[in-house]
Amino acid sequence: MMSPDAAIAIDALNRRFLTDYPREAAQHVEGLSTAKAAEVLAQQPVHVVVPVWQHLAQDMEERLLAALPEKQRTLLLAELDPSPCAALLNRLDPETRTRYLAALNPEISRELGELMAYPPDTAGHLMDPRVIAFHADMGAREALTRLRRSKARALREIYVTDEEGRLNGRVEMQDLALAEPGQTLADIMRRIVAAVQSLTPREEVVETLEQHKLLVLPVVDISGRLVGVIHQAGVLTALQQETSLDIQTMVGASKDERALSKVPFAVIKRLPWLQINLLTAFLAASVVGLFESTIAQFTALAVLMPVVAGQSGNAGAQALAVTMRGLALREISVRHWGRVVFKEVNVGLLNGLAIAVTTAVAVYFWSGSYGLSLVIAISMVLSMIAAGFSGAIIPIALTRLGQDPAQSSSIVLTTVTDVVGFFSFLGIATLLAQML
Repeated sequence: MMSPDAAIAIDALNRRFLTDYPREAAQHVEGLSTAKAAEVLAQQPVHVVVPVWQHLAQDMEERLLAALPEKQRTLLLAELDPSPCAALLNRLDPETRTRYLAALNPEISRELGELMAYPPDTAGHLMDPRVIAFHADMGAREALTRLRRSKARALREIYVTDEEGRLNGRVEMQDLALAEPGQTLADIMRRIVAAVQSLTPREEVVETLEQHKLLVLPVVDISGRLVGVIHQAGVLTALQQETSLDIQTMVGASKDERALSKVPFAVIKRLPWLQINLLTAFLAASVVGLFESTIAQFTALAVLMPVVAGQSGNAGAQALAVTMRGLALREISVRHWGRVVFKEVNVGLLNGLAIAVTTAVAVYFWSGSYGLSLVIAISMVLSMIAAGFSGAIIPIALTRLGQDPAQSSSIVLTTVTDVVGFFSFLGIATLLAQML
């Protein structure tokens, strides 16, 4: 039976070893059974365990976390760096992850939850966090043993990390199976063809997959630590679904509606937006009604009204698409509204001047009227400027108000471009009636 003094001495030696040689200690811990390793770490203060934990392989992290006493586990999760801790929790099943987070301080739990919730249309949102990675100095045979224990299926390759958990290479399963007994993963690993950061936009992810002809793409955090993988098949499915949803919402249809949805459900989802469209149409019509006498006097105006409204509508749609893409990809935020609006107004001005010249020449050859050509040229410039302004400010304003810009931006934009187009064209025609 061990004396108390001997137990104290052994505990002191273990603590000194863990503190001074965390990397070697991690290798020793990985050689123990999960129960024994958890017992050793549970006897140490959390500040001693954290440096050792940072050198553990991912599969060992998950098993040890489950084997540790609840109090020690909670303290450990609270002390680990937030980013690798979030990556670890992401690899767990949802029920276990929720239970671990519930035991933490609410502030820490909220922070970890935010780190795990990647923005839509980013690599982090598309990735599978359940990834297999081992340290480069691990033996190939040991890696195979650990893989059998993890019961992972359908693996094409495993990933190799350095001492800090940064992505260092990859090992194909065939190379691992054929490795010599004394070889390490560093001896047989291959270079990483491509990798993306967790906040990389979806479009760049797709481009990387296509450019390098990859079926699986590793995802790293800002420090280069491996946090997951993206499967090409999953990305293609997500793209197809989200593209179809965007098409529906842009025209006022619900994301929930499907091609074979029940008729009453489709009516309920579509009718409110059709009513809103009707109101906006009446608004545009009321603007035209203000200039009824002018139109009656100069019937050519009625022919040319759709030209101004249609051209400004197209220009506004261009500005709207660019701005919404910038918001979706986090290229801009609502704080950039001034720069975005300034850019689109200038684009509208220059495009408006160019289109105004073309339109004025065409109208002159059609009507022979300098006055009518001047009216449509001026109104075209004003309408294009207003369209650029509206296309930029509407999605930013809706985002700032917490609304989905894809749901109603196009309806608001159509109203603005129609009203401004009709008002500018007919108003200028009224002012310059003597020249018509």
